[in-house]
Amino acid sequence: MAYRLTERDVLKALETSVGKLSNEAARLRLTRYGPNRLPEPTGPSLFSKLIRQFSHFLAILLWIAAGLAFLAHFLKPGEGMAALGCAIVAVVVINAIFSFAQEYKAERAAQALRSLLPPTAWVIRDGVTQQVPRQEVVPGDVLLLEEGEQVSADARLIEAVQMRVDNASLTGESHARLRQTDPETEPLIDPLNAANVVFAGTTVLSGHGRAVVYATGAQTEFGRIADLTMTTESGMSPLQQEIVRVTHVVATLSLAMGTVFFVIGLFMGLGLWVSAIFGIGIIVANVPEGLLPTVTLALAMGSQRMARRHALIKQLTSVETLGCATVICTDKTGTLTENRMRLERLYADGADLEVRNQCLLRNGRLFGMTDRDRLMPLFEAMSYCHNAKLVRRHRSQVVFSGDPTEVALLEFVQAHGATNRHRIPRMGELPFDADRKRMSTLHWKEGKLTAFVKGAPESVLGLCTRSLTDGKPVPLSDAHRAAILSRSQTLAQQAYRILAMAVRTIDSGTAHHLTPETLERDLTFLGLVALLDTPHQEVPDAIARCRRAGIRTIMVTGDHPLTALAVARQIGLAPQEAEPAPNQSIVLEGPQLDGMSDEELQQVLRPVHGALNDPIFARMAPRHKMRIVSTLKEMGEVVAVTGDGVNDAPALQKADIGIAMGISGTDVAKETADMILLDDNFATIVNAIEEGRAVYANIRKFVTYVLSSNVPEVFPYLVYGLFGLPLALTIPQVLAVDLGTDMLPAVALGAEPPHPGIMEAAPRSRTERLLNRSLLLRSYAFLGLIEAAIAMAAFFGFLLAQGWTWSISLSSSDPLYRQATTMSLAAIVLTQVANVFACRSEHLSMFRFGVGSSPLILWGIGVELTLLMLLVYAPFGNYVLGTAPLPFWMWIPLALAAPLLLLAEECRKRIGRPHVLA
Repeated sequence: MAYRLTERDVLKALETSVGKLSNEAARLRLTRYGPNRLPEPTGPSLFSKLIRQFSHFLAILLWIAAGLAFLAHFLKPGEGMAALGCAIVAVVVINAIFSFAQEYKAERAAQALRSLLPPTAWVIRDGVTQQVPRQEVVPGDVLLLEEGEQVSADARLIEAVQMRVDNASLTGESHARLRQTDPETEPLIDPLNAANVVFAGTTVLSGHGRAVVYATGAQTEFGRIADLTMTTESGMSPLQQEIVRVTHVVATLSLAMGTVFFVIGLFMGLGLWVSAIFGIGIIVANVPEGLLPTVTLALAMGSQRMARRHALIKQLTSVETLGCATVICTDKTGTLTENRMRLERLYADGADLEVRNQCLLRNGRLFGMTDRDRLMPLFEAMSYCHNAKLVRRHRSQVVFSGDPTEVALLEFVQAHGATNRHRIPRMGELPFDADRKRMSTLHWKEGKLTAFVKGAPESVLGLCTRSLTDGKPVPLSDAHRAAILSRSQTLAQQAYRILAMAVRTIDSGTAHHLTPETLERDLTFLGLVALLDTPHQEVPDAIARCRRAGIRTIMVTGDHPLTALAVARQIGLAPQEAEPAPNQSIVLEGPQLDGMSDEELQQVLRPVHGALNDPIFARMAPRHKMRIVSTLKEMGEVVAVTGDGVNDAPALQKADIGIAMGISGTDVAKETADMILLDDNFATIVNAIEEGRAVYANIRKFVTYVLSSNVPEVFPYLVYGLFGLPLALTIPQVLAVDLGTDMLPAVALGAEPPHPGIMEAAPRSRTERLLNRSLLLRSYAFLGLIEAAIAMAAFFGFLLAQGWTWSISLSSSDPLYRQATTMSLAAIVLTQVANVFACRSEHLSMFRFGVGSSPLILWGIGVELTLLMLLVYAPFGNYVLGTAPLPFWMWIPLALAAPLLLLAEECRKRIGRPHVLA
């Protein structure tokens, strides 16, 4: 534990000293410890990922169907089976390439981790300062660290001058931390809290220093997080699991029916080859060739709709996963809040002022210019007591960088015209530290030394002997001091970050040998400033929508517990103080979580119906976040997790759906996550969940639609095999329905916008099946049977009307037979047109939506009917599918029969759910 050792002990343990490590010794250590880089992730190659797209279960099922089609062509050429096999292979190939292209953009977290580390580092070797490649830094090297640099390895500081480091990429906390060289006297639960250590991947915000390296590569804290990211398995999404189940059911039904009817054909004396064709036809007719591309296209369309709502989906299956989320574990800063400190209130000269739209208000009235002049000493202190820097000045816009709190102060005084054109020189500084809780800067002003002080109110007020009243210093009484502290505490309870500002004019003396005792005394109190990281405007409504939708929101932040609780109250995530205790949320810190067993943590995470008791987790380290996510998943929750730093990567990987911040997020978080918020706004997550639920509902719609058409496709083979009657539909015609006419209407169903009441229902359970009993009965036993009855009636009705009798056999080339199968094909397509409207809702009447409410469905139907006309009347369609042109009068009974399906479906909905239609 390097942080507990003195400088001498650290150098001794690492067998080095400042400037004494030679290049030759560094080379030997590089051989011993390995290069200072993260290990390559062990995972499937690009070729393996591509092959996987061709070998998942549904693809295998389609390969089998294609193989059977080619076998049937070999057994009985000239039936169009070869064309069917080629078409199925094309479906598999196109879908595989499309899915691979989508997934290729994801799963690159290790590359992003490496890109965050600086390419070179400055070290002292052989007594000379030299620049070396980052990967050649070794334990024992002395790093030279300057403002703005990223740290190359974990190192123990041996010199630190006003040095502040941003550990946000590791800890999730955005505050700048002062570094020092003294050894820590007590062991720390989390070494990231050590003030005398700098870590790989973090940034030096200000100051400079030197540090001796003690860990490189995978041994750094950065490397350990990278290892968690690379070894965490995310598992299959709920939709992937459901598609596998659907294909298992369909495969089982298809193979079972094909085998049974093959045996029946043999028993009826149809012969081996005819029975084989019979069985293969049953299998091919049952396999939903259009299911795979339709699901993929529907997910892609859902992801495009989400992108328009500022949610970028990297993995298509994540679209639907969002829809069944039951818990959102969210950061505070940048997700619930805007990640930008703003000065909201002032307390000075006895006035309580509100800042609104760059105006100062007192009791709702504009604070006059004369009164504002009395605040100039306060504005002056805000202008000079800081270490923020001017980045650029463009016309009227001034941009600062540095600590967010100091930037907020400068932005305020800039907006109110209070910055001085001629800056007074700084003569010295006493930097902020955790013990004093204040910062002081010394300036030469009008021939005198002037000290400006800012810090925690309880720290600064104790040093004040006067306060400004009407622009003049007056003695500060104990009662006045107590009133100021009381006001400070009131503001702090409202989630404000409070700073007290003070000044001291030194008539004589020098700027040398500054100490807190000589400088920070006999101060004049100037005022309080209250800053706030304001919640996004849309967040309270989004939290309420989540609650109505049965989705719990749990805050997991690295910030202070009081700040977390105050923000939670502002956005409706936690009850107000006045509400009764049983409804109170629990605020837990990292050390408390460490002391809990898994059973105790599950008890804390378990929801209580009707109570806002979801816990708030503050001061959380990466391991804590991982444990929370893992526990929630073990409890059966579908977990969405937000994150922006390197420290969040393991939890993003572990969650069912990882969500990274697009603006403030690191490359690591973005590459690890499944979804990126382009606007860093929690409300966007809720919008994406709404879209995800719509995607799942749409998938159920077109699965119902696709499976319904399987029944009229299978039924002709049953009649053919059981009764020896002519086959009413050929296998190429089956393919024309599955991959031709049905495709665009099915896609249109998959592109339906969210239903207005979709966020009023509870999330679907993990145990709920996509292919459940109600969907199967509705598809196969109701809609499908109606379509089959209409198709078979069209086929035999046409034959009988043309003088055919049951004793007459028909060849496949007979014009009468070709026209009859064309009637059957047309009947299936027209009833599928009616079925599109029937499938828009399982329970709501189609009249609730309106016939023209979905232009894409109308376009899909238009294309479907156009394709049908081409298949019936175009010579090429006649040749490929064995169809024949129909007299126009034959369309009249077909057009009259199709609405019967809609009538039957409306009756079912009214009988089954009368209250829905009321």
